[in-house]
Amino acid sequence: MILVTGGTGLVGAHLLLQLIESGNLGSNQIRAIYRDQSSILKTKALFTHYQKSTLFDTIEWVQADILDVPSLEKVFIGIEYVYHCAALISFASKDENKLRKINIEGTANIVNFCLARNIKKLCHISSIAALGDLAPNETVVTEESEWNPEKPHSDYAISKYGAEMEIWRGQQEGLAVIIVNPGVIIGPGFTDQGSGELFKKVSKGLSFYTSGTTGFVAVNDVVTSCVQLMESDIKNQKYILITENSSFKNILNAIADSLKAKRPSIAVSPLAMEVLWRADWITSFIFRKKRSLTKATARASYSTTLYSNDKIKAALKTNFTPITHYIQENKFL
Repeated sequence: MILVTGGTGLVGAHLLLQLIESGNLGSNQIRAIYRDQSSILKTKALFTHYQKSTLFDTIEWVQADILDVPSLEKVFIGIEYVYHCAALISFASKDENKLRKINIEGTANIVNFCLARNIKKLCHISSIAALGDLAPNETVVTEESEWNPEKPHSDYAISKYGAEMEIWRGQQEGLAVIIVNPGVIIGPGFTDQGSGELFKKVSKGLSFYTSGTTGFVAVNDVVTSCVQLMESDIKNQKYILITENSSFKNILNAIADSLKAKRPSIAVSPLAMEVLWRADWITSFIFRKKRSLTKATARASYSTTLYSNDKIKAALKTNFTPITHYIQENKFL
């Protein structure tokens, strides 16, 4: 039996759909955990989006929390393979403790249960944020790039790096593991989080863009790669999952074109972003409002880091879907 944590998020929900559609599983062969009933509705809505609502009922849902060890006892009964997608994504400084608790302690709990129950293989969904830093002689980040603790990292990046350390601890204790580090994941169904917010902002007439570049990947390619890696003999490896390195401007233009909205036309300089995140901090402090622009997101918006997908292509002979094509061919709103 397969367990999916984070099945009520973008990657987890698409993973559940792909596992069921593979046709290799009988009834009740996939178990997913949830914290509250309302969160399941997002996954159900995604199945409906793809006109696969009848498949949703084949999932065995169990209420549990990766921080609640007793609730995980029943979750792991009969499980052989685990996809760990559950995580908190936040770049707000106020969430530092929550990030470390959910992403590191929660992952440690999953690893401990995998070891105790002799799980055959664990796939951990990490992030390019957890990858190492460029050395002076490097221009592209790879799986071998070393993490430099003296360089600045967001609380989210630190928590995901810490989660990976828990995965490698499990590997050292005999657990077969796979770590994947997706770039910015583009996919439908979750407009209130991640890349989904980009589509909402562009649809409402986003006017600004920044000069940054990063790695992007379609959610379907992420889950396909995860399943292929889990079903292969590959173990104890990590892989960067990106389709391509692209500028935010190109991605925003592609989104605008797909939504028949106006393209963002005003460039915002790095200096302006530094001013804006500080102004946002002051505003949120005075009016007790949620941050709309943090220091981490502001600096990421003009970062020009490049990532390599050579390793995953060599391992699986993967042909990733071009991001602009994926955006044009799918309905996101």
